[in-house]
Amino acid sequence: MNSDTLSDVLQGVRLTGAIFFELRARAPWVETSAEGSTVAPQLLPGVQHSISYHVIAEGRCWVTAKDIAPIQLEAGDIIIFPHGDAHTLSSAPGLTAKANPAIYKEAAASSSLPVSYAFGGSGESTLIVCGILGCDVRPFNPLIATLPRVLHIRDRAGSTRGWLNQFVHVAVAESRDRRPGAQSILARLSELMFVEAVRRHLETLPVEETGWLAGVRDPAVGRALAAIHRQPAHGWSLEDLAREAGASRSALADRFALLVGRPPMQYLMQWRMQLAAGLLARGAKVTHVAFDVGYESEAAFSRAFKKLTGHSPGTWRDRNDRSTLRSRPRGDEGVRVSARWTKVARPA
Repeated sequence: MNSDTLSDVLQGVRLTGAIFFELRARAPWVETSAEGSTVAPQLLPGVQHSISYHVIAEGRCWVTAKDIAPIQLEAGDIIIFPHGDAHTLSSAPGLTAKANPAIYKEAAASSSLPVSYAFGGSGESTLIVCGILGCDVRPFNPLIATLPRVLHIRDRAGSTRGWLNQFVHVAVAESRDRRPGAQSILARLSELMFVEAVRRHLETLPVEETGWLAGVRDPAVGRALAAIHRQPAHGWSLEDLAREAGASRSALADRFALLVGRPPMQYLMQWRMQLAAGLLARGAKVTHVAFDVGYESEAAFSRAFKKLTGHSPGTWRDRNDRSTLRSRPRGDEGVRVSARWTKVARPA
C-alpha cells in the first residue's frame, strides 16, 4: 500500500474531527444515534458528511443497525460508521429507542467539549467515548465509497499492534481532565484512529476485492494512483501513467477500471475537481484554481467543473465558502436534556 496516496485523499477531502460525548450508561439502557445527514449540520456546520464512532472505555454493550447483525462490543473496542448510518447502542440486543436530537443541539451549544451524560438504570456500568469525523464527499471522495458500512476494531491490551488501546485510555483521560488543548488533542486523535482503522481494513481485504482501496494495494494501479496524487496538475497521459506503473497502456487501463471503477484519465479529472472544490470553498479565485489543478484556461476548467458538479466554479464557491460560517454558539452546562439523558455538570 502507498500510504502517501491514502494521506493525500484524506487531506483532499478535508477529514476533520470532531465533537465528543462521554456516555456513562447503566443497564438496562438503549440509545439510538441519528443518521449522519441529520447530525452533521448541527455539530459540524459546513461539513458535507459525518462519520460517527464509539470507543468502549469500560464495560460492554451491543450495537445494531439496519440490515446488520448485532455486534457485541467490549472494553477496548472501536466501532466506526463510515457512511453515517443510524445505529443503536444498548446493554442488550433487541432494545430499541428513537434518536434524541436534543443531545446534538446541546453539544452544538456547549462551551466545553466533550459533553458528558449519565443515563439508564442501576445495573452494570459502561463508559463510552463518542466522536464524529467530518469530510467532504462532493464532488469526489474515492475512499468513503469503498468502505463498508461498519468498521469494528478490537485492540486488546498486550497486542503487538496495541497503540489503539492506548488511544482509548488517552481519549478518556483527555475528556475527563479538561486540560488546555484537550479538544484539539481529541480531534487529532480521532483522525489518527480513523486512518489506522482504514489501514487495518485494507489488510483484511480479500484478494478478489475491488474498489479504490484495492487499487491502492495493487502494485501497478497503486503506482499510477500515487503518481496522480503526487502531481495532480501534471499533464498526465495514459502512456505516462503506464510508464509510472510499469505496465502497458492496455494492461493499466483494464486493471485500473476493474479495481477503481473508472478509467485512469477520468479518475485524474475527478480528483482535480475535488482539489478545485476545496480551493474554491476557501475563497480562491477561479482563474488561480484552474491553473493550480492543471488546466491551461479558465474556460476549459469551468466546463469540466460544471460537467461533474452541475455548478459553475463561482456558484460552488459562493455556496460553500467556509469563511462565512458562524462560530458555534456557546451555552450553559449542567442542564437537563431529556427524561432519559442527564447532562453531567463539570466544575468551571
